[in-house]
Amino acid sequence: MVRPRVWSVALSGIDGFPVEVEAATGGGLPRVQLVGLPDAALSEAKARVRAAVLATGLEWPPGLVTINLSPASLPKGGTHYDVAVAVAALIAQREVELVSSVRTVLIGELSLDGRIRKVRGVLPAMLAAAKAGFERAIVPAGQQDEAALVSGVTVWGAGRLAEVIDLLTGKPVTNPTEAADASSPPFDGPDGFAPDLSEVIGHEDGKFALEVAAAGRHHLFLHGAPGVGKTMMAARLPSILPDLDEEEAVEVSAVHSLAGRQLTGLMVRPPYADPHHSVTPVALVGGGTGELRPGAISLAHRGVLFLDECPDFGTKLDALRTPLEKGTITVSRARHSATFPARFQLVLAANPCPCGRHGLAGMDCTCDPLKVRRYQERLSGPILDRIDIKHQMSSVNRVLMEVGSEAAEPSSAVLQRVVAARDRQRRRLAGTPWTTNGEVAGSYLRQQLPLPSDLGVLNTALQRGTLSARGVDKVLRLAWTLADLSGRDRVGEREVRAALQLRQGDMRGAA
Repeated sequence: MVRPRVWSVALSGIDGFPVEVEAATGGGLPRVQLVGLPDAALSEAKARVRAAVLATGLEWPPGLVTINLSPASLPKGGTHYDVAVAVAALIAQREVELVSSVRTVLIGELSLDGRIRKVRGVLPAMLAAAKAGFERAIVPAGQQDEAALVSGVTVWGAGRLAEVIDLLTGKPVTNPTEAADASSPPFDGPDGFAPDLSEVIGHEDGKFALEVAAAGRHHLFLHGAPGVGKTMMAARLPSILPDLDEEEAVEVSAVHSLAGRQLTGLMVRPPYADPHHSVTPVALVGGGTGELRPGAISLAHRGVLFLDECPDFGTKLDALRTPLEKGTITVSRARHSATFPARFQLVLAANPCPCGRHGLAGMDCTCDPLKVRRYQERLSGPILDRIDIKHQMSSVNRVLMEVGSEAAEPSSAVLQRVVAARDRQRRRLAGTPWTTNGEVAGSYLRQQLPLPSDLGVLNTALQRGTLSARGVDKVLRLAWTLADLSGRDRVGEREVRAALQLRQGDMRGAA
């Protein structure tokens, strides 16, 4: 009895684990038995694979076929095992004889006519294969560029099952058929276009708050009247963020590959996600009933997560508490769990009340006090306490909108200052797990970095209850970012006071 072994990859979050696919044939009624904790999509591979093999003109084993996915204790889901299952069964039937002993990872979904469909998660699968020591991989044709982003693995593309057989038996496939589109909906993400900061008229204090947030990866809360420019300002934050380094780019690209984005190269720009307030909790943080997928907070990893009209998100915002502190989100289900990276920069925007005119000079609010209070209470204290910078945006004076006014500073100029500040942080934090001020642990701030001798302004705010213990660390992080933007090597009382104003929402004198 022949028991062939071929390989695929199981994905749990962005982590991958090699899976050995074994096939055995025997007597009994013709049927296929798939074991090894497959989910519903993988269990249905029995019918898909058999039809694809027959459509290719090959013989399917006539009796009982047992397919084992090892390790058996690891839950497995998705349709990307189809090609490996088909090849294992064909080797068991002696329809295929491998010509090389080099282990090859097989990735791809099969159609009933023998075509191969593109699948999600090729990049994280190849990262796992390279880490496990695999030298070769066959992926759906059209996804070779994504797979080739991982060095050390020779990648072949195939568009039909017959082409996979040719590659495994030593026959060259010079022009593989283009693989069919994935069966799951295509990834609907941003196109990478970042509008420029020069398009924002006025709001110099708001631009300064945005620059500080970009320099230190600080969370930002913008509040003000409708139409004042909160969304416009937030959408321009990615334009003043530096490119991702190689490690960050691989991690971000792996998350987006898992979500279904077809990659031709690494994503080097920080991503931007702005889900609508009607988004479900699962779509926000990740999960699903079957295969666990990353949510909006993971798609914004190493980038910006913008929540416009944030009070309308309600209690869904409380799900962000743990990711904001840990930088990851673990989604657990009855049979398995998955951990996704979620170190994003949070930007919130809100009106002061439902009508948007409460407390604004020269405007009459039509909301009764109880309605205003209920609206503002939708933002919980724990979430607001995790925000570094709070900024109230005022209406722009109409004289600033006159034709011929001086052009505003472009994003490229601001980006140069942000990059210089990031470089100072990187040098200061060398040898630590952090690269920006917004990530540094509070204990390291207080014990390992020099602080000004007079911290009376922070002690006073702490005693009055206007600043929490977490807020003290937030202020110190902001103070270091202000020092980095100014080119200073130490934090002084000036930076601490300015940081406290940024934290509490008063921008006067901060610049």
